[in-house]
Amino acid sequence: MRRLRIQILLSFMYLFLLSSHVKADWLEEAKQLNFIGDHVKVEKLIRPLAEQENAEAQWMLGLMYEDGRGVTRDYHQAVQWYQSAAVQGHAEAQLALGLMYAKAYGVALDYLETVKWLRLAAEQGNQEALFRLGDMHLRGKGVTQDYQEAMKWLHVLATKGIPAGQFKLGLVYEGGPGVTQDKVRAHLWFYLAEREGIRAAKKARIRVAKDMKPQQIIEAEQMAKRCQKSKYQDCD
Repeated sequence: MRRLRIQILLSFMYLFLLSSHVKADWLEEAKQLNFIGDHVKVEKLIRPLAEQENAEAQWMLGLMYEDGRGVTRDYHQAVQWYQSAAVQGHAEAQLALGLMYAKAYGVALDYLETVKWLRLAAEQGNQEALFRLGDMHLRGKGVTQDYQEAMKWLHVLATKGIPAGQFKLGLVYEGGPGVTQDKVRAHLWFYLAEREGIRAAKKARIRVAKDMKPQQIIEAEQMAKRCQKSKYQDCD
């Protein structure tokens, strides 16, 4: 009996490794075909997998329909394939589906659906979803303006070392409804974003520094350096 259980276990391990190897093979082939611009072959490669509920293939096929690569552009088809992958938890498909609702591509404009799918993608750490959720709440685009909610998502992005998120987080700390103004932390995030090449961050840092005491500026720069040194784990 013990030998039988071991044989069954080894069989499952073999099948898992085989399926992983097959996925790596088709995905690598699809990338190479896409690189050389042979989108028709990409479509032929991934469609059977998409029809077998492979979420990665479904997302890729959705992209092809949205962009009109290898197939005739069809936003309705794109939404269907994104939806199929998104309900399986595919973060990139969740992001893509949310953006389709925001752009009214293949579906009616629906910001509630946009936020729903972006949130699911953001909860998996998708950087673009984190940025877009934070930015939507910061500007009140499609949702009620909510600086606390913007801070929540942008802080996650900023502490991943993403300059755009750092800049936006600085704007939140600079002042907004429902958030206590904190010029030191605003300067900190503007300083970090500036060092990563965000031009607007330099102007913002100079602007906020005009209303700060010299000791506050020194404190903000020290905090920024400590934050960077700790790989964004010690930023408060």
